[in-house]
Amino acid sequence: MNERATIRLLSDRRRLHLNDGPIDLIIEANGAAGDIHQAYEAAAGRFVTILDELCKELPLLRSRVTQHSPAPVGPISRCMFNAVFPYRHRCFITPMAAVAGAVAEAVLAAMTKTTSLSRAFVNNGGDIALYLAPGESYRIGMVERPEHPSLFGAIDISADSPVRGIATSGWRGRSFSLGIADAVTVLARSAAEADAAATVIANAVDLPGNPAITRIPARDLSPDSDLGVLPVTRNVAPLSAEEIDAALDAGESVAGALSDQKLIQAAALCLQERVRLLAEPCEDVLPDLPLRSMQHA
Repeated sequence: MNERATIRLLSDRRRLHLNDGPIDLIIEANGAAGDIHQAYEAAAGRFVTILDELCKELPLLRSRVTQHSPAPVGPISRCMFNAVFPYRHRCFITPMAAVAGAVAEAVLAAMTKTTSLSRAFVNNGGDIALYLAPGESYRIGMVERPEHPSLFGAIDISADSPVRGIATSGWRGRSFSLGIADAVTVLARSAAEADAAATVIANAVDLPGNPAITRIPARDLSPDSDLGVLPVTRNVAPLSAEEIDAALDAGESVAGALSDQKLIQAAALCLQERVRLLAEPCEDVLPDLPLRSMQHA
């Protein structure tokens, strides 16, 4: 029995809050009352097993993925590994780059496996797994700065869309970043795939060697970080318009390559109140944006 986990309904009596150490989930399901109750029971049952499951393979999950890396055994660990494997030649990456999305997926799968819902989401600190029955949709808000959320647009995701995962990464978020993006939000086929891609694109939004950027080795901030001695961003001073454009150009180039490879469906890159948008031409997933953001696009 997992004695660490917190499992409770929020005050609105609609959403479920699950917490166990670094894993913090907000869940909402729609459907018949009995089905929702059953789905929440399934979510809690799966949730209490996750942290111990991941800890069994933690050294492997914190190791760089290469062509010859051994695949992990656990289902969530395998999902993490599969999500980052396409990036093994592009950059330094470990399965931990997809952990939040993979956990959200696992809990959502438990919810939808044995009951009938119209729609559901599992939000793991901003990395979100979605379930949509035919005819259903979600409207998703997008933020420029995770630590002080302010919406700059919204996206409608329908059951007909291939998008089932949303993730946000950046140096202001809860995880370390090698880049300087305030936020990079990615839409992909799964939450784990979105999580991995958001990490890679956010790392690419960068100005290497620029004195306005303060970096510290990851292990100096967290001795057990999977990033080790790699320098992670701790502060970004105000940048000129030309510098912002250069950093966003670098991130947009990577996002475009990932879109061409069908690894993402869409992305929004935010840096110091400027926004770049990218989506596949055939996808109706571009956000509705206010004029303030449109002029920066």
